[in-house]
Amino acid sequence: QVQLVQSGGGLVQPGGSLRLSCAANGGAFSLYTLGWFRQTPGNQRDLQLVASVTSDGSTMYADSVKGRFTFARDNAKRTMYLDMNSLKPEDTAVYYCKAGRDGYAYWGQGTQVTVSS
Repeated sequence: QVQLVQSGGGLVQPGGSLRLSCAANGGAFSLYTLGWFRQTPGNQRDLQLVASVTSDGSTMYADSVKGRFTFARDNAKRTMYLDMNSLKPEDTAVYYCKAGRDGYAYWGQGTQVTVSS
């Protein structure tokens, strides 16, 4: 069973930056589609797709984060990253990484990001 372990996150002031990491302990990582999702305080029933990258490198970003967030993957390290810049209070959420070949079969444990002065 593939496990995804997240790190990073925390409290940051508006306009600040954070990096989230998500490492897999095995599996065919290079073949996975990878995604970062978030669950905001005002919408705890739904997960918003923040960004995704396919195995061939095609990347997609939600409109709300375009130009501010960057998704990167390191297949050799089986790790994905989300670099978040110019953070806004509305970015406050629990962030989850996901991975899988046909759908997102594997989830990280979630990490809190709070943007507040």
